[in-house]
Amino acid sequence: MKKIYCLLLSLSLFTTTACGQNQPQHSQKTKKTTMENTIQKPENPYYSNTDTSKLVLSDAEWKKVLPPDLYEVARHADTERAFTGSMWKSETKGTYYCAACGNKLFRSQQKFVSSCGWPSFFEQDNPKSIWFRPDNSYGMQRVEALCSRCDSHLGHLFDDGPEPTGKRYCMNAVSLDFVPDSAEKAAQLKTVVLGGGCFWCVEAVYQNLNGVEKVVSGYAGGTVENPSYEEVCTGRTGAAEVVEITYNPNVTSLDEIYQVFFTVHDPTTLNRQGADVGTQYRSVIFYKNEDEKKEAQALIDALNFRNVYPSKIVTTLEPLKKFWAAEEYHQNYYANNANKPYCQMVVRPKVEKFEKVFKDRLKNKKTQ
Repeated sequence: MKKIYCLLLSLSLFTTTACGQNQPQHSQKTKKTTMENTIQKPENPYYSNTDTSKLVLSDAEWKKVLPPDLYEVARHADTERAFTGSMWKSETKGTYYCAACGNKLFRSQQKFVSSCGWPSFFEQDNPKSIWFRPDNSYGMQRVEALCSRCDSHLGHLFDDGPEPTGKRYCMNAVSLDFVPDSAEKAAQLKTVVLGGGCFWCVEAVYQNLNGVEKVVSGYAGGTVENPSYEEVCTGRTGAAEVVEITYNPNVTSLDEIYQVFFTVHDPTTLNRQGADVGTQYRSVIFYKNEDEKKEAQALIDALNFRNVYPSKIVTTLEPLKKFWAAEEYHQNYYANNANKPYCQMVVRPKVEKFEKVFKDRLKNKKTQ
């Protein structure tokens, strides 16, 4: 929270807005968010695809958390039989991790199909992810490859690989976890639901933010299950027009999404955005957990502290119980109806303002 607070205190004011109020200027520095685990292993509390800190565990501790076959290979340098499983010949694009601790080791473009019967790579993804030591066991002189995070045995390194390195990382398949690119990307995507007046406006803005994968217009809050647009327009359902934003936290962040939110709409008018009046047009952030709630509240507190707006922010923070997608004709509305009067007079100014303030964060940067 402290980082968010300090970030907002450093924002200068953006004064040329459609309704003439002060707005926070986009910070050029985007907060980086660490990707969450793409593989979940509840039985192994030491497993992480993001933590690179050194693991020092006793043999007994490793035996408790590793499957027997992996334990024998990783901790006792056993070797699995060649040509077991399909990993040795797989050409699927993705990422390979240490099966014992989750440390990232290889990418699929560093892999080649060899005739040895074990997964083979010509280069490691990070020069520090694997370390080596001499192995003179079984009367042979070899180079053992070990995970740099947990010191687990992975396999051996040979000098008979392809160009450009001439190396062959001969790995035990049981020592590797593989995540295909599609699954890895899906695992890291996150969603946030928020409302800032008519959802046509909010949808059109976020569709252009780099890192946003999908925006769906819909409804949230209220007492009616899966309400229709006509029901929401009465103002009697308690539901708000909102958008569900699916984003990649490695490209954008919740903090940046909130910055856009407080830039392109007026969070100080209660149940109103311009001529759109009613509780369905309220400024609202629907949070899924306490962390999201605290981050939103920290931003609001900082904006109020800086007196960025002439009035206090009235944006409500409400727990997300259910999101309902709106009718199909509401989806991608601005792109499909850009010449209609409402889009020209209301939606377009918000999109243009967003493009001006966040010009460095557009999916397709416009030439200035």
